Amino acid sequence: MNMVEQIATALAEAHRTGKRIDVSAFPVPNYEQALEIQRRVQAGLGAVSGFKVARRAEGAPVIAPIRSDCTRPSGASVPVRDVMGIELEIGFELTADPSGDMLADPKVFFRPRIVLELVDTRLSGAAESPMLKLADMQINAGVVIGPAMEGWDGRDFGQVGVALRCGTKQVVNGRATVPGGSALANLALLCGHVGAHCGGLRKGQIILTGSLSGLEYFPADTEVHGKIDALGEINCQLT
Repeated sequence: MNMVEQIATALAEAHRTGKRIDVSAFPVPNYEQALEIQRRVQAGLGAVSGFKVARRAEGAPVIAPIRSDCTRPSGASVPVRDVMGIELEIGFELTADPSGDMLADPKVFFRPRIVLELVDTRLSGAAESPMLKLADMQINAGVVIGPAMEGWDGRDFGQVGVALRCGTKQVVNGRATVPGGSALANLALLCGHVGAHCGGLRKGQIILTGSLSGLEYFPADTEVHGKIDALGEINCQLT
């Protein structure tokens, strides 16, 4: 079994059992190998409801699929193994079949939605390995999808008013900037690199554009409430 097969098999088992696996002794994949591991693991997990994207100084961006069976509506209960990471984000729902230059007039193909990214790793012993983190779907554990912005005219989002409260902690309340300063630039980054990765883009999928709140972890029995100006409110219950 080669390195890609070894890590993919271990990750698939972690998804199946819900138990983290120690990969401290594993070889570290490169970028292309990490994406191949994603493809192999996702092939056994079913449909993809969207993708997350982030800039990477070394070149091609971080991209990772989101499991459809871990995608929930606002108000849902979210099962937690020990703690769950929460990030408040702007997402873009693909509302038409992809074709041509979808960013030339983004309102034809996309509509913004408020979302909560759920974050949890399947691995232990990999905290200092960006490529193992990438192989592990960039530690995505699903997404909660809130209301869509109706009547969007296609304009960008840079700095927006946000609020996120998790249990008794006010994580953020005020102005926050989309990573890189442009939600549409992050959307374009994903569209320009995803290709056929994990099945590629499909109508109905959600693309996440980066955290407005930072990443913090919370235990079960935490009520989560978020808001983004012009996009509305979102909530979930960690159980």
